[in-house]
Amino acid sequence: MSRNATMFGRDMTFLGVDPCTLDEPATYEGADVVIVSAPSDPRHGDRPSLPLRVDAVRQLRVLDAGDVGTLPAGTEGSTAAAAEAVRRIARSGAVPFVLGTDRTIGLSAVTGVARHHGTGRISVVHIDAHADTGTIRSGHPHGHGRPMSRLLEAGAVRADRLVRMGPCGGWPLPGTQPDGQGVRSYPMTEIVTRGLDACVDEAMSGAVSDCDGVFLSIDLHVSAPGTTPGADPPGGLTSRGLLDTVRRLACEVPLLGMDVVEASTPHDYADITAFLRHRVVLEALSGMASRRRGDTWRPARALLVGHGTTV
Repeated sequence: MSRNATMFGRDMTFLGVDPCTLDEPATYEGADVVIVSAPSDPRHGDRPSLPLRVDAVRQLRVLDAGDVGTLPAGTEGSTAAAAEAVRRIARSGAVPFVLGTDRTIGLSAVTGVARHHGTGRISVVHIDAHADTGTIRSGHPHGHGRPMSRLLEAGAVRADRLVRMGPCGGWPLPGTQPDGQGVRSYPMTEIVTRGLDACVDEAMSGAVSDCDGVFLSIDLHVSAPGTTPGADPPGGLTSRGLLDTVRRLACEVPLLGMDVVEASTPHDYADITAFLRHRVVLEALSGMASRRRGDTWRPARALLVGHGTTV
């Protein structure tokens, strides 16, 4: 699988990590995390993670496999190609991190992980502004606003292993949602009333029950429109709330994979969503590194205690 960036000169990788090639398993043998669909590097490498006092890129072996080859037309073929790439990464023992644009990529990412671990053996925590449980639109079952429905129908994820957090509006259109029986949803009204930490506590207790681990699916539209240009629903998590949640989940549950989608490039003249996506990935890596070294989650720990010491 070729690295598309090489066609345009310098071969950039996410976070400046070493590259690997999916068609050559030896290049990512022993990796902890493999990132795909990430041919360019944000301008700022904000490391280490102050809240956790880790530098994940030093403590984990993180590689970048570049873009997955997809077709310019034909959603199903592109979805299948991406799912196979994710399955290869999971089979190698690494955790796949998928950086995409459209939410459709979530179907590929979760399917690939489920094929390795077994259908029904993974939980999904879906943090998004929309439920993505639409059925058929314009005569086609695949596409934006529909990946969670397809995952449930295929049995890749059980309904009682799917947790959704965030406001719900826009997609899917009224009347296109299945009943969603068994799916646990935490809309913003509940998050505001009960508090984000309480909702995350409850979500985690159900997510890790009787399964191999958790796939974390992040749509940047969940962040408030002020920090996500082009986001349509009102309200949503603040960027700090989103980052705190990602960091905590990665610290406390076995993470089997993650996707981060909907960086709003046409509206993002200041690279706000690019920086937010960068930060989401780094916080997830930092949480994994912290969990691996046996740290416990201590959200109240002052950031400057021990500042300047080796992480």
